[in-house]
Amino acid sequence: MKAAELVRTLTEMQKETEEGKLHWRMEVQTTEGKEEKYTVKEQGKEWTVDECYVAYRCQYRGKEFNLITYEMIKTSGQDMRTMNYVFLPPSGIGVFSLHALMDYSLEANAVLIAKIRSLWEFLMGLVKKESGQVDFRIREASVSVEDDR
Repeated sequence: MKAAELVRTLTEMQKETEEGKLHWRMEVQTTEGKEEKYTVKEQGKEWTVDECYVAYRCQYRGKEFNLITYEMIKTSGQDMRTMNYVFLPPSGIGVFSLHALMDYSLEANAVLIAKIRSLWEFLMGLVKKESGQVDFRIREASVSVEDDR
């Protein structure tokens, strides 16, 4: 699936959710809030790294929809950099591992990232309202500093 097609699909899905037709399962794994984080040195600066995976799942038009996003946020003082990946793995794959998901990556552009952000905000609004349309789970990601980072 191309980015433009996924943007259209997510727009339709959000509309159907607003109409009460879709029920979502969301799972977040993040290092945000953890005291222990890893750092990297790039361009003479030390950057602290946060990572966040989000899985968006639902039954859509008779099929299991499975979208996983990954965001790496690097901060150094007031400077911040982000890197985003978007994956469309088969429904049986739900692991939060870049290595396992890379075969299912989609070339993401700014429009797609903005649409996914909009979906996130919309679904989180439903979670806050306790609407029952979103099963939401969040867990802390482990920090593993590897030599190749």
